[in-house]
Amino acid sequence: MPNRRILSLWFPRLGAERLLRQERGLIDAPLVVVRDTGQMQVLSALSATASREGLFVGQPLRDARAMCPAVLTRLQNPQAEAAFLTTLRRWAGKYSPWVSEEAPSGLVIDLTGCAHLFGGEVALLQQAEADCADLGLSVQAGIADTVGAAWALARYAGRAAETDRNGDAIQQEARATRSRAAKRRHWEKGGAAPRMTLTSDQQDRIARVGHTRSALAALPVAALRLPEAALTQLTRLGIRRIEDLAGTPRAALARRFGKDVVRRLDQALGIEPEPISPAKPPLHFATRLTLPDPIGLEADVLAAIDRLLPPLCEKLRAKRRGARRIRLQAFRGDHTMQSLDLGLARPSHDPDRLRPLLALKISELEAGFGFEILRLEAHITEALHPQQHRGPIEIAGAGGPRQTDTAALDDLIGKIGARIRLENITRLHPADSHIPEKTASIMAAAWSEPAKDWPKPNAPRPLLIWPPEPVTAPEVPSPPATFRWRRRTLITRLATGPERIAPEWWLDDPQWRSGIRDYWHLTTAEGERLWLYFAHGALMSAGWFCHGRFA
Repeated sequence: MPNRRILSLWFPRLGAERLLRQERGLIDAPLVVVRDTGQMQVLSALSATASREGLFVGQPLRDARAMCPAVLTRLQNPQAEAAFLTTLRRWAGKYSPWVSEEAPSGLVIDLTGCAHLFGGEVALLQQAEADCADLGLSVQAGIADTVGAAWALARYAGRAAETDRNGDAIQQEARATRSRAAKRRHWEKGGAAPRMTLTSDQQDRIARVGHTRSALAALPVAALRLPEAALTQLTRLGIRRIEDLAGTPRAALARRFGKDVVRRLDQALGIEPEPISPAKPPLHFATRLTLPDPIGLEADVLAAIDRLLPPLCEKLRAKRRGARRIRLQAFRGDHTMQSLDLGLARPSHDPDRLRPLLALKISELEAGFGFEILRLEAHITEALHPQQHRGPIEIAGAGGPRQTDTAALDDLIGKIGARIRLENITRLHPADSHIPEKTASIMAAAWSEPAKDWPKPNAPRPLLIWPPEPVTAPEVPSPPATFRWRRRTLITRLATGPERIAPEWWLDDPQWRSGIRDYWHLTTAEGERLWLYFAHGALMSAGWFCHGRFA
């Protein structure tokens, strides 16, 4: 079995170069991507021109503007950068099918058994760098036996361990000893202590098979993907290289810095396995029909759809998926395209349910010079699970057919949604509240089940409920004999009630600051059946209000 080989690709300028690919005119400008930390704005990515101006990642924006007044800033878009990294993952699939994303700006590729197809690891690395240069991307790569080692070589190869502190390192000259520096033949007076030079094998970003420890020995401990707190503690103790950390007893290391430090070290050296979990390829459901001659009649387009639907539904059925949204793309002879989108109230892979919806939308197509290519795609799908059907005995025992069988209603919602959009079709669902206007919530019919088990109120509710409207009547709790509402004087013939409703004390609803309400069902001499209430006025003035009307 061949030795495992891992390629790590790091895109240090991913955020900035993504924007440069969209705005070609800014290639020579010092462009930086700004991230908001809550207290200040810092640089998260910068172009090569900005780096030459002395700017760096993590620098506050105010300092960057002071150093380079001509700097151009763009706000960071993490979602767009993640989508761009996903696009690069699909590109990296040319080297190996085993590719994983390493957020926010890296890829990990398992090259085991694949490097010889490109002429070896050196040729493969050169080709990857050339491809990234053609794409306008900066890349640093590393190849090793483990994921941790490849990650370290891609980001820290050729960099020696450094520190900003003075006087606490063996390799760094303390200020108090500079007066005796002339006695040391291998030091220059006033200079720093000599650093260990890297060999040619260590400088190379490709670690030889079985030489992981020697390839990582001179790299800083930051190459082990350690948290910032652990790096600070290790630096204070003078442990700056991986070689120093690897020689420390494991028990004391884990007891002092935690198990994460030991685990990262073992992963880099290959003692503890670190698997690569590649992302699954997205499901794709589409069919395409190329016509020998352009067509423009609705009957011809419908006939083409009859040929496109069965294979599309067969693909959906094979994956146990159902189409939630369908897109029909019609390519004209003048190289233009028109698309139609439609949604379903419930996911389906049945051609008989999809065809009527498409037939309703065909009239919106403009043929122009005729359609040469038709493409049908289910771009949004959902998993379909088999349902257990009940027999006649179970149906008879339940007192009738299944109440959850809403296929006909779903088809109706889909047909109406094809005309006015599914978002405009709503239904009411019971809500957990005793306030009249809050007993039901409005939900989209296509993304909700029919409501069942509605709670029964203590008294009948009106058909129409509106915001409370003031009524001119005596401010007494008894129903008024006459009252004025909407510029009309009405006479009370029958009054039923009262039904007392108290506000929700745990919420501050401006409409219910009037306190407890006594609701009455009043029938007027004109035959109107109104829903009036008397507010007792806990925080606001008392009085009568009209809240709704019965059928």
